Amino acid sequence: MNPEITRKLDEASRFLRQKRSHYPPVAVILGSGLGQFARLLKDPVVISTKEIPHYPQSTVTGHAGEWVIGRIGKKEQIVIRGRVHFYEGYAMAQVVFPILLLGNLGVRSLIVTNAAGSLNPQFRPGDLMLIDDQINLFFRNPLAELGLEEAKERFVDMSAPFDPDLMRLAEQAALETQVMLRRGTLIGSPGPTYETAAEVSMMRRMGGDAATMSTIPEVIAARHLGMRVLGISCITNYATGLSPKKLDHKEVTEVAAAVAHKFQKLLRAILLKLPENGT
Repeated sequence: MNPEITRKLDEASRFLRQKRSHYPPVAVILGSGLGQFARLLKDPVVISTKEIPHYPQSTVTGHAGEWVIGRIGKKEQIVIRGRVHFYEGYAMAQVVFPILLLGNLGVRSLIVTNAAGSLNPQFRPGDLMLIDDQINLFFRNPLAELGLEEAKERFVDMSAPFDPDLMRLAEQAALETQVMLRRGTLIGSPGPTYETAAEVSMMRRMGGDAATMSTIPEVIAARHLGMRVLGISCITNYATGLSPKKLDHKEVTEVAAAVAHKFQKLLRAILLKLPENGT
């Protein structure tokens, strides 16, 4: 890996190890409007990302910039409130810096969540979608910026980016909590503009069910590190052309907040089912 990136990761890891000697093997990234889940954690320890050396800071409403370490039931996890995005002007290596840092701390299972626009007319605002595959329309790959040299690190298998066992676990949790959980393919693009009607038509023909401006690079970095990944999208709006409404970020965060209860119920049930060692 690039020596400068390694140095920054080592300094950030050293800082976090001074805060706690041990970090849990399971982490959750909360997307736009979904950050209130962190309030469910018992005995929380909150670390502002502004304190962590070299950690990129979010400039987007709905992304608090906090690590919260606490318990759901008897199990501890790291919950990250907010993420950084490529459209904020960050390089891909910075976008995935939090994932690389989690790997340094021993995280083995990662749950990524996001707000997404529906490309599938059957998926309505307020629905939750289990991500079963992804399409990278960022036209960039974070691994290309990390200075990787060994083939086993550079050429990462993406035949199953989202762990099949974790997906089955999530579907079981959805049945038990009576939360409807759609299933589909996530397409990620750079943003920050919402997609045009022609772009949405293209994405639908490509097989996309929901569109986002995040998540895809994080999943690639997590798979590079050998993490098991589970993804959940909160459908917050119809994509352009599927509805006459104009799109804005305020609507995205409002819809996410409106479905917070069922999202929290589902995510809590999933975390309770996860193995304590993250694998």
